[in-house]
Amino acid sequence: MTGKTLAEFLAQPHVGVLASLRRSGLPYTVPVWWLWDGEGFWLTGTTARVWCRQLIADPRASLCIEALTPVAGHVGVDGEVTVHRVDEQPDFWTVHRRLVEKYVPPEAVEAFFANIQTEPRILFRLTPEDRPNAIRAIDMRVYRGKREDRRHQEATRG
Repeated sequence: MTGKTLAEFLAQPHVGVLASLRRSGLPYTVPVWWLWDGEGFWLTGTTARVWCRQLIADPRASLCIEALTPVAGHVGVDGEVTVHRVDEQPDFWTVHRRLVEKYVPPEAVEAFFANIQTEPRILFRLTPEDRPNAIRAIDMRVYRGKREDRRHQEATRG
């Protein structure tokens, strides 16, 4: 998935699954709302949530976004988060507002946004690693399998 298809996919309100790391090193997964800004993914939580505390302790994370409609596809990203607190981030509530508008029905936005402003909110920005395949995006309408699988298929055709 590339270009316009990827941009459209990332504009949709698909729920992602975030993987953070426990102290033991085992992964911990949780469904999250996310917002793509063209270079990274914004995530929001509260200071009491387990996954938020884990990201503060160890910023390594992976985000998986999967959907069946309007395009059956998958986006996966690996990277590190940066922590943004209300007094340190000028756009703190603007980012939250955009997240709410992405996921909440229009008639409920104001009440939802007012409520989250009463919580001990924290923002994380997941920046993809600077390496090949740090972002993986698959459009299932055109997916033909992994290169190694296709090589195997070709080698075994008889």
